[in-house]
Amino acid sequence: MSESIHAGGAPKAVGSYPHARRVGELLFLSGIGPRDARDDSIPGNVYDADGRLRDYDIVAQCHSVFANVRAVLEAAGASWEDLLDVTVFLTDMAHDFKAYNAVWAQYFPDPARAPCRTTLGITALPTPIAIELKCVAVYRGI
Repeated sequence: MSESIHAGGAPKAVGSYPHARRVGELLFLSGIGPRDARDDSIPGNVYDADGRLRDYDIVAQCHSVFANVRAVLEAAGASWEDLLDVTVFLTDMAHDFKAYNAVWAQYFPDPARAPCRTTLGITALPTPIAIELKCVAVYRGI
């Protein structure tokens, strides 16, 4: 048996799926991006006059995606410290990994207490974002 989690403080999913699902003592978060929950904007994105993406700020997107993950965790009755495993998707590994890694270190300063992490370079995400996180956390109950 599993429980579906929808977080009011996180942006709506871009498809027909929950923010997370709890199965026993594990929480499985759907892919979480950096969109702003208030207006669906993407922090750090710069568009030209025709509305095409011209540039983005990976640091702003990193902070936003971490805030969205935290919102989903809290809605599910978990906390930041409950993260076990994080898969990171970057659309420009060569350009963004160093900055992403620096932001990661701000949120997880002690590698011994940080969740496991895998970082993948991919060609695109479903919306004009540069980063998405897929997380697994332990559920300790509310």
